[in-house]
Amino acid sequence: MAPKRQLLAVLIAKVVLLAWVVAGAQTKAPAAQSGYAPVDGLKMYYEIHGTGEPLVLIHGGLGSTGMFDPIMPALSKGREVIAVDLQAHGRTADIDRPMSFEAMADDVAGLIRYLKMEKADVMGYSVGGEVALRVAIQHPDIVRKLVIVSAAFRRDGWYPENVAGMTQMGPATAAQMKQTPMYQSYSQIAPRPEDWTVLHTKLGEMFRKDYDWSSEVQNIHTPTLLVFGDADAVRTAHAVEFFELLGGGRKDAGWDGSGMSTARLAILPGVTHYTIFASSAVAQTVTPFLDAPMPKSPH
Repeated sequence: MAPKRQLLAVLIAKVVLLAWVVAGAQTKAPAAQSGYAPVDGLKMYYEIHGTGEPLVLIHGGLGSTGMFDPIMPALSKGREVIAVDLQAHGRTADIDRPMSFEAMADDVAGLIRYLKMEKADVMGYSVGGEVALRVAIQHPDIVRKLVIVSAAFRRDGWYPENVAGMTQMGPATAAQMKQTPMYQSYSQIAPRPEDWTVLHTKLGEMFRKDYDWSSEVQNIHTPTLLVFGDADAVRTAHAVEFFELLGGGRKDAGWDGSGMSTARLAILPGVTHYTIFASSAVAQTVTPFLDAPMPKSPH
């Protein structure tokens, strides 16, 4: 098999696995409220679950709010979870602009302001994790706490085969995936199901642009939790580097914990990039972090 076809086959296999996980795990939790926020030219879909401190939840690439349905009851217990659909994903229609992490971060910030929230916790998985990271970088004043699940701050944080697969996304992957549960889910809720090819094409264009946000990450003062699987698509060494850039893992915290930074790192055993978003261990890890009092000073 030619190298390009091999990469395409790897991408298709991984996304099909993800699709089956999503399709098999979904037990849709009814939203207390849903709507569309006019932000940056988008009509951005959101749905609200639970009551309490606000948590904005951002799905992964090709996904939608339903991606978190298996853990939504746990996440929304005692807090208000605002799940969103990013540009061209789920119930949010595409608009005439390129797709970028930076623009989607502005969209999320616009939603937070539209909902008249002074601050919110922000959590994202995969592509959504990188969007969440950009929200904290670009709009630090509105992020109380940050949770990054299985995402990278630099493109080479992903394993080489994953980078190669993501950069192959385009019309060919869109066509081959039309027989998968992920497309079936998309076509049932998307305002324009014919934009499936557009979504793949724009994601591919975004993934082909290199990025390195290390200098910006080390200036983040928002309390941050990083969550990865021990069999993730993000390199474990990158996860540790991420943690260190945020101020963690640089020294012994001391017997009284006084040397501990505001960053936290969790590596979940027996978890992959394709199962982590539906893992109960994520909710069990995230909840105590969000519930803990805000630290008195950064790092």
